[in-house]
Amino acid sequence: MSDDVVRKAVAALFKALGNPTRVAIVDVLSDGPRCVHELVDTLGVDQPLVSQHLRVLRDVDLLSTERRGKEVVYSLADHHVAHIVGDAITHSQERT
Repeated sequence: MSDDVVRKAVAALFKALGNPTRVAIVDVLSDGPRCVHELVDTLGVDQPLVSQHLRVLRDVDLLSTERRGKEVVYSLADHHVAHIVGDAITHSQERT
């Protein structure tokens, strides 16, 4: 993969993480898979909004899904992004 392609992928990753709700979703999913209603309850955000944010994260391949009966369970596709978000949270807490 060329450097330019990699940089564009990195920019798309950061763009997807450029919303506090999406950062919160990644943070919650770093503890393990969750279905939409669990994310809604944990984050206190309306279901349609959670679904929109999940779609953005899926579009950049940050999430995996698994169907369990009628529910779709979301998990992180890999834990690299959890480390990025965790480090950013730690960094932000140190600066305040």
